[in-house]
Amino acid sequence: MSMQQNSSASTIVSQASTVDAGEVAKFSKLSAEWWDPNGKMAPLHKINPLRLGYIRDAACRKFERNVRSLNCLGGLRVLDIGCGAGLLCEPLSRLGAQVIGIDPSTSNIAAAKLHADKGHLSIDYRCTTVEEVDPRERFDIVLAMEVVEHVTDVGVFLSRCAAMLKPNGLMVVSTLNRNWKSFALAIVGAEYVLRWLPRGTHEWNKFVTPDELAKYLLDNRLVITEQTGVVYSPFADRWSLSSDMDVNYMVVAEGMV
Repeated sequence: MSMQQNSSASTIVSQASTVDAGEVAKFSKLSAEWWDPNGKMAPLHKINPLRLGYIRDAACRKFERNVRSLNCLGGLRVLDIGCGAGLLCEPLSRLGAQVIGIDPSTSNIAAAKLHADKGHLSIDYRCTTVEEVDPRERFDIVLAMEVVEHVTDVGVFLSRCAAMLKPNGLMVVSTLNRNWKSFALAIVGAEYVLRWLPRGTHEWNKFVTPDELAKYLLDNRLVITEQTGVVYSPFADRWSLSSDMDVNYMVVAEGMV
């Protein structure tokens, strides 16, 4: 498959890719700040422990592991799609998982490799797209965390993700609901009022409703087994799981028997 390189965004995109080069360019500009908990990626640092715990707990239930074990994900092969500079890859690796992190941004992957080397972590980082991963590769867990709202075709993207799952595999997706509440909080509030994120980070019309996501997954013979909302408390200055899925939410999906 022929490859094209967008030099201005340091982005690798194949002709058949669902990657939006413009979206990647936004995050490529932030590559030097990914690991700064007080910088522009501060919101991601705050939500990261919650995401990690949700993935860990779901995996331990699925694969019958002791969640309290420091090696609870040992032997499991995990693919983190759109891994950025590795904020999820590193703690998953420390829990024993064999982690493959992919991202189409060369600068993000460079930052990820540098940080992993400093921490003496063995993580397989690849500057590539989900469509370019060897179709023969299979994973116990596939992660698409804050990714589907940035791709050009959600259905095609999730189809490729589903194809890489082992028969007994697990997929975890986190994204943003599409309604007026999410527009007010995730766009106006987060980008313009609180300035948590650079303006233009998200496009509201690319947000995905839970019903839409469930249908996309079902089309690929994946059924949602768990789902939760993720809400922010300004008073406690922390994120927590919630039944409220109006804005941020996460789902766990498994293959149909």
